[in-house]
Amino acid sequence: MRAVVCLLVVGALAPLATTPAGAGTFKQVYSFSGGADGNYPYAGLIKVRGKLYGTTSGGGTAADGTLFSVDPKTGAETIAYSFKGGNDGSQPTTGLLDVGGTLYGTTNAGGGVSNPGTVFAFDPTNGIETVKHSFFEQDGVNPGGSLIEVNGTLYGVTSEGGSALGGNCSAGCGTVYSIDPTTGIETVVHAFSLSDGAEPEGSLINVNGALYGTTFLGGTADEGTVYSVNKATGTETVLYSFQGGTDGYGPAAGLIEFRHRLYGTTNFGGAYGAGTVFSVNPKTGAEKVLHSFGASGDGFNPVAGLIKVGGTLYGTTRGGGAGQGNGTLFSVNTKTGAETVLHSFSFTDGSLVYGSLLKFDGSLYGTALQGGFGHCVNGCGTVFSFTP
Repeated sequence: MRAVVCLLVVGALAPLATTPAGAGTFKQVYSFSGGADGNYPYAGLIKVRGKLYGTTSGGGTAADGTLFSVDPKTGAETIAYSFKGGNDGSQPTTGLLDVGGTLYGTTNAGGGVSNPGTVFAFDPTNGIETVKHSFFEQDGVNPGGSLIEVNGTLYGVTSEGGSALGGNCSAGCGTVYSIDPTTGIETVVHAFSLSDGAEPEGSLINVNGALYGTTFLGGTADEGTVYSVNKATGTETVLYSFQGGTDGYGPAAGLIEFRHRLYGTTNFGGAYGAGTVFSVNPKTGAEKVLHSFGASGDGFNPVAGLIKVGGTLYGTTRGGGAGQGNGTLFSVNTKTGAETVLHSFSFTDGSLVYGSLLKFDGSLYGTALQGGFGHCVNGCGTVFSFTP
């Protein structure tokens, strides 16, 4: 058990005026200032008891990242925990998971001599953080994506490590792993070997008892894959290998399931080379590009996952859009593939969105890695909302 490092309540900085954007309203909820307040939030948010919880990859009392909450009504931010580095973990870059009131997450570094990352638990009622597992090379390095829970077991991915060390992937091709949250025992469910995928970075999803995800590289053309894994046997099946052209390549985000199809984004490729929104039939492996980014200021390089609201998909791009090209918030019609830019980030309200959006009380909430009013180079990041 680890005591709370700090419990710092920061009054919200004066937010930007609420401004209409596209078919809805965009608002900056909070702007990180750096230092003890935290900076550079990579991951998206979760809702816990009426508040938004997330992590920053830097800042805090030891400059190793924070776990924070934000009141969506007032914009007030609370630093619930500051990571210490070393065995405690540092640089959390993935989202949190709420299981029965305990928050679980991962750190990208720390946890051991070679700094391979950790899985941690956090109790928001008393501020105590517990490291459940410290990775080592063969069981994974640098956990990516947020954890998911299936029947009391946690599942996640690491972008490196595994049994392919020193082979086709110099640091290992990555793993799918499970964690018993009670004992902290970690099991490698599947270790990638390049031909079946490499560098999984997005979160897993559970559909009808199987795990589905994406790899950034690997597959038949080494441009990334969509795959499934049998939890019980570890058997992995490549559903689709991206070919590096108009079909897109380099998926960095996880998938969502909607009407018996899997939807996701690729960071690159498509008709204009700036990324895609795609779908895959999990039964046949047939892939379809719904939208190609890179034309008419609609954004480029989507690295965050999609969410569905009704029959519409919502997501973000890391760059592009109107103005200085700080990224966009968009929607896509699953039937027609029509894409609408709902907001172009202006830097002062955020820049570079890496985390997926969250639907909460009729609005979409997210984080921007940079931008805002902080004293960091390129801004310390923001929490924002969009109401369709």
